Amino acid sequence: MNLARVASASAEVDGKIYVAGGYNAFGESLSSAEVYDPDTNKWTMINPLRRPRYGCFACSFQGKLYVMGGRSSFTIGNSKFIDVYDPKIQTWHEMKNGCVMVTAHTVLGNKLYCIEWKNQRKLAIFSPEDNSWKMVPLQVTGSSSIGFRFGMVDGKLLLFSLNKEPGYR
Repeated sequence: MNLARVASASAEVDGKIYVAGGYNAFGESLSSAEVYDPDTNKWTMINPLRRPRYGCFACSFQGKLYVMGGRSSFTIGNSKFIDVYDPKIQTWHEMKNGCVMVTAHTVLGNKLYCIEWKNQRKLAIFSPEDNSWKMVPLQVTGSSSIGFRFGMVDGKLLLFSLNKEPGYR
């Protein structure tokens, strides 16, 4: 990479690996971003994020890079803004009211599904048609600290607990 960074976000979009944000060796949050092209075996700097952030997550969705959550010197707590990078036109745009501190995410069909660390009992579903989020309660029992991961089979979303706990169902 061109710039050493820790606590950055990364995702694959159309066969290329994107890394954005993080913080440097001096603890300064970064807005820089870069892309790795395996065909050329090179890292290239791209336009920076709209604001510095670290501890964020990224995912590929509909041929674009979505970066959300995390912290920066510009936010108190975690950011709810989503930075969306379109590799075709090489620009970022911003969306509001995203997820923060995402512990699990997946794309199924034309929707992005996320579970946030602060609220393990609700599933956040992003619909790109109207840029909206819908919150759906999860019907699970047991401790609210159980973490989850997603799986997919035959077009269905599966939810797996990370911990086996008495009373969990």
